[in-house]
Amino acid sequence: MAARGRGAEEGEGTTVGVSERLLFAGNAPSEAAPVLVPEPRPATEILPPDGGASRAVAPTAAIVRLRRELHRVSLPALRRNIGVAATTELDRGVAFLLVPVFLAAGVIYYFSLSTEPDLYRPIAAVALLAVCAAVSRSWQTTHLIFMAALFCALGFLAAKVETWRAATPMLGSEIQTRLTGRLVIAEPTANGRVRLTIDLISTANPKLRYAPDRVRVSARRIPPDMKAGSVLTGYAKLLPPTGPVRPDSYDFSFDSYFTGIGASGFFMGDPKLIAATVDSPFGSSVGLAIENARENIADHIRSTIGGSEGEIAAALIVGVRAGIPEEINESMRRTGIYHIISISGLHMALVAGTIMLLLRGAFALFPDFSSRRPVKKYAAAIALASIAAYLVISGIVVAAERSFIMLAVMLVAVLFDRAALTMRNLAISAIAVILVSPHEVVGPSFQMSFAATAALVGAYAGFADYRAGKTTAPPAKLSFLRFWSRKLAVGIGGAALTSLIAGSATVLFAIWHFQRVSPLSVVANLAVMPIVSLIVMPFAVLSALAMPFGFDGPFLYVMGKGLTAMVAISAWISERSPVDAVGLISIQSVLLATVALVIATMATTWLRLFAIPFALAGLLAIPHVRTPDVLISEDAHLVAMPIGGGELAINRARSNEFTTDNWKRALQAEEIVPPETFAKGALDIADPVDLPPGSPFYCTGDLCIARHPSGAIVALAEDRNSARPACGFADLIVINDVTAYNPCRDPRVLVVTKRQLARDGSAAVFFDPQSATAQATIRYSVEKPYRPWHEQRRYSREARGLPPYKRPEKPEAKSEPAQ
Repeated sequence: MAARGRGAEEGEGTTVGVSERLLFAGNAPSEAAPVLVPEPRPATEILPPDGGASRAVAPTAAIVRLRRELHRVSLPALRRNIGVAATTELDRGVAFLLVPVFLAAGVIYYFSLSTEPDLYRPIAAVALLAVCAAVSRSWQTTHLIFMAALFCALGFLAAKVETWRAATPMLGSEIQTRLTGRLVIAEPTANGRVRLTIDLISTANPKLRYAPDRVRVSARRIPPDMKAGSVLTGYAKLLPPTGPVRPDSYDFSFDSYFTGIGASGFFMGDPKLIAATVDSPFGSSVGLAIENARENIADHIRSTIGGSEGEIAAALIVGVRAGIPEEINESMRRTGIYHIISISGLHMALVAGTIMLLLRGAFALFPDFSSRRPVKKYAAAIALASIAAYLVISGIVVAAERSFIMLAVMLVAVLFDRAALTMRNLAISAIAVILVSPHEVVGPSFQMSFAATAALVGAYAGFADYRAGKTTAPPAKLSFLRFWSRKLAVGIGGAALTSLIAGSATVLFAIWHFQRVSPLSVVANLAVMPIVSLIVMPFAVLSALAMPFGFDGPFLYVMGKGLTAMVAISAWISERSPVDAVGLISIQSVLLATVALVIATMATTWLRLFAIPFALAGLLAIPHVRTPDVLISEDAHLVAMPIGGGELAINRARSNEFTTDNWKRALQAEEIVPPETFAKGALDIADPVDLPPGSPFYCTGDLCIARHPSGAIVALAEDRNSARPACGFADLIVINDVTAYNPCRDPRVLVVTKRQLARDGSAAVFFDPQSATAQATIRYSVEKPYRPWHEQRRYSREARGLPPYKRPEKPEAKSEPAQ
């Protein structure tokens, strides 16, 4: 009524924008706007009617007034203004929005500890802080401080409880054994193999005393009638979960611990089927039935569409991504559209929107029914059930969980005739994900997903606040062509702005986790998103609805054509991307950028300006990181060293592709330089000091040598005897032998053995460019004492200095004498 009266008073045809935040701020007081009262002027400063042409104003009067205005901007006045703005923020509900921030802070603090804390300590801290928060309710500032500390402690406790509940038994050493287990998941991969997730039942030859509960192994092929729930057996080589490929990189053992995978490996032959199905508890039976349904749907989609498009369609509908060719994955990563493959808010929103659009259109065909019934609520309820089914059938991942919770809150609000506050929905979904899976907070999926969503929601809220209370004249009547041209321009501009905002919010997280950026992501998203939004996902929903009746073929055909266009556009833009790898950045820059993002997206008053100094500090802190001079893998097989000119020298002609790609991006290398191999004795090891700086690896026999651009000499030896001659000239010696120890008496020579790497993980070595005689410094990726996800390292054969396990040979049977 107020808006209608105001419009009538201001004139016909005017519209008034209303801020959603102000509507639901309760009785929050609005910010006190400063009232400017003109100061009395002395008579000498009053201008005559001719504008002051007859007499000039005294120059000192303006200076005096400026001084008075500046005097008003005092520290006490600034404090009062901050207090008023902070009160307004609290009244508008910013305290609730900060709950997931403090929970995440507690989780991050727990996982950053160097030692594992006891369970009773966080429980005691939560209880104490809860009492303090309850007692201090009369003192608002103190109460808020205790509440913030309480939520930090709750996040810490949630992470500790999750770690305690996981307790995943993990394999300590590489072993070959016959395993028998129940199949959980079977995923065909792009290289033609099948990746199997198996719950172990038993092991034999040898029998493992500390066997993991679940393993992930690959096989060349499996029996055609093998499905989730089947019991199989086979001889396999099992490997313990690997750690980070370099310090501060992704920890695979951390992920394996919280996903319940205790070992990985491969079958030496084809696994054999023992039983098609076995009796399982009800919960396991439901999970196996869902997994079988996912596999059947994925196989049907692959067979109908075919090729790489069929694999992408299976990923979009049921979340099975293992079969997508790596070249397509790489092109989509380079162009910044890989988020399309990962089921997230885009897919959930398109599914819910398509369902609601179809239902509202169907209800519109029956006007009598629609006019008497709340058909909007019916559509919202069915859409909620649809995205819940989509969440289950697509595999429950973090991005999908967050999106489902957020959309579920919005749809439930529609059911109860309540308005949905978008940032509040994001906070609710973040709280749910943090409490259910705290370890996801330190992963790239959680960070980039919530950062992009928060930036988009905050930008929209800021734009809504900007338009609130502004009166705009109705647009002039346009011709048909101009009307649709304007609509198209607005749509393209909105899509570009959306991509720019989301990309800017996640760029530092992408660099920290993957050391890469996508400079053409805006162009790629503008070209691809219309295809995904108008063709791929709507026809994916229609195919899912028609699949039970066998009428999904035409819809999958159209979806496949849309995916063909998407892949072609992605490949074309990827070939023209000017930059990909950007090297390392400091963790301080990521933390400062996160603080800036939180302030900018959650503040509603002028306090959001405090995000600017944090953002600038984060940008300035980006280069404050030292690039390693040498990287060493945790198994001592691979050593890499940048030699200048964008080249990375490695010591093996055949190396692990994933590790070398990660090292290339971290060290900003463009080309791999393999070693030069000489016959044994052909390379005189007395001449390494004559090697020019930046020389690659030269290998002969059991010894490889190279020279860093700083002049430091690196030597790699297969055993202690071959390493001893390098003690006279090398600055760094890596010995690929678990039984070897330091052969050098010179303390300035840094010796790294395979046993040390087995205990402490991969390493980064830094030479001192200022001193040629100072010992190089080394940093390992795993710290001691071990956290639970690294505890298996202390029991490995390599960490105990034992050689690899060898199966005892069976004695030969004595032949019977001939009769």
